[in-house]
Amino acid sequence: MRFFLASGNPNKAREFQALARALPVQIAPASELGGMPPVEESAGSFEGNARLKARALLPVLPQGCWALADDSGLCVDALGGLPGVDSAYYAGHPTDGAANLAKLVSDMRGVETPLRRAHFRCVLVALGPAGQERVFDGRCDGRLLEKPRGTSGFGYDPLFVPDGFDLSFAELGDDVKNGLSHRSRAWAKFTAWALSTFSPARP
Repeated sequence: MRFFLASGNPNKAREFQALARALPVQIAPASELGGMPPVEESAGSFEGNARLKARALLPVLPQGCWALADDSGLCVDALGGLPGVDSAYYAGHPTDGAANLAKLVSDMRGVETPLRRAHFRCVLVALGPAGQERVFDGRCDGRLLEKPRGTSGFGYDPLFVPDGFDLSFAELGDDVKNGLSHRSRAWAKFTAWALSTFSPARP
């Protein structure tokens, strides 16, 4: 089964394609359909925004294919859950990862270590050709550094240290990150569903 990822972010497309290697599904980028249609992410929740993105891609899908969308972000306790659903635009429009990171560093300046708790959250929404909908949720808890560290990953990865580690996502590297990230945890739930739904029937 073929899923098209409702995102214009090539980093996300590569990450999902890597995660799907052992599954009976293929993840294709929206760029194969001419690009991701514009979407106003106005739902106010991760699930709602993911659903809006998946629905935007449905009209251009090849027959029989599914749309898959994710909405994810970083929620910081000391900031009342910000940047949250606005993680991609924390520093304003258009999206600028470096500016978002710099703003978060500034906003957290002076906050003591015990109060630097945060978590990444990801919600996946899959929409099928017959109106089917499936929702999968994942979360990764950790803390924020005072200064970014590391060169891999993207977004807020250089500032986030997951629980049980002393290195940031950007220092741990993709293989380790993909095993414990919010996206991988949502993906594990998607995987269980995909294997039970799309695997060839055994004789």
